[in-house]
Amino acid sequence: MMNLTRNQCLESVAKGNVNIILLHYNQTGRLNGRPRTGVSFLTILFIFISILIIFENLMVLLALLRFLRLKRWVHCCLANIAFSDLLAGISYLINICLSGPTTFRLTPQLWFLREGLLFTTLAASTFSLLITAVERYSTMVISMAERQPDKLIRVQGLIILSWVLAAAVGFLPLLGWNCLCHIEDCSSLLPLYSRNYIVFSLGLLGITLLGIIGFYCTIYYFVCTSAKRVTATHQSRRAFHLLQTVLIILGCFVICWSPLFLFLLVDSACTPPSCKSPLGLEWVLALAVLNSAFNPLIYSLRSSEVRRAIFALLWCACSWAGMKPPACCQQVTEITSGSSNESSIKRRSSARLSRNFSFRSPVTSVSSVPSQ
Repeated sequence: MMNLTRNQCLESVAKGNVNIILLHYNQTGRLNGRPRTGVSFLTILFIFISILIIFENLMVLLALLRFLRLKRWVHCCLANIAFSDLLAGISYLINICLSGPTTFRLTPQLWFLREGLLFTTLAASTFSLLITAVERYSTMVISMAERQPDKLIRVQGLIILSWVLAAAVGFLPLLGWNCLCHIEDCSSLLPLYSRNYIVFSLGLLGITLLGIIGFYCTIYYFVCTSAKRVTATHQSRRAFHLLQTVLIILGCFVICWSPLFLFLLVDSACTPPSCKSPLGLEWVLALAVLNSAFNPLIYSLRSSEVRRAIFALLWCACSWAGMKPPACCQQVTEITSGSSNESSIKRRSSARLSRNFSFRSPVTSVSSVPSQ
């Protein structure tokens, strides 16, 4: 089959004479070490990770939609990250269910769709972090003076644009940028993907990640130099707390995704079948997707605002199910019990703001910034 032209190969595939996926996996060495049948312990573990990701991010997303209502741009960014992580968990679960022996029963289009979902959610997560970094930069460093509704509309437009771009990047192979019947151009890790496409994707995502790091380094330098000129206040402490949180999110992203980026980068420089797939790809992919499980934990632990919203959601769920809410959730019963009267909630929240315990979190609050 390697001696056939591309047109002859595609014609054989169309007639059903050749299983193109099995051919690519065999010629690129991807079949080596693959389990033949059965469900392994690793598969069960990866399914559990995907379900955990789905549950965590769905809870965060519902809490943001129900109690914070996405009225501020920060809430929109957090909801977008949670939504992309939720889809990452779903796409990873789909990828697991359609892997193994099922892989060779897929059509090339379904195979591209299976892998494209993961690529799309990866790109969407990266672009979401970039949007957040740009808006933080414009708020804290440039100090752009603009009304909150205008900023919210711009952020929402950037979010829509980022998803369009992520979908375009993720599904380029489905649209024709692939290596069907061109084994020498294929990746060893993703046997139907062109190595040129992988280089393009890594370059785009790498540039985006460098941009995120650059924006946050600039913000960090700005905050540090400003703190040296003024006395430490509550607002400056909130700014530092905010910066620590976004850096933790960014650090988790880099640590989780770097091994997969490195694997794909090394793979893009190899020509099959001389370059065989390295061992441990499943673990590297699981580590990358596990980043989507860390983000909601960071939100809930670092942000009192998001944490209160999550506790309120849990209280509502326990009350609806007829169960006794946990002690931590009972602390927010005053918020949820008055949900039918929004004006009274606003009055109580405003009163709390004047006392020592503030409802607003350093993570999601930007009231300390001049432009807000």
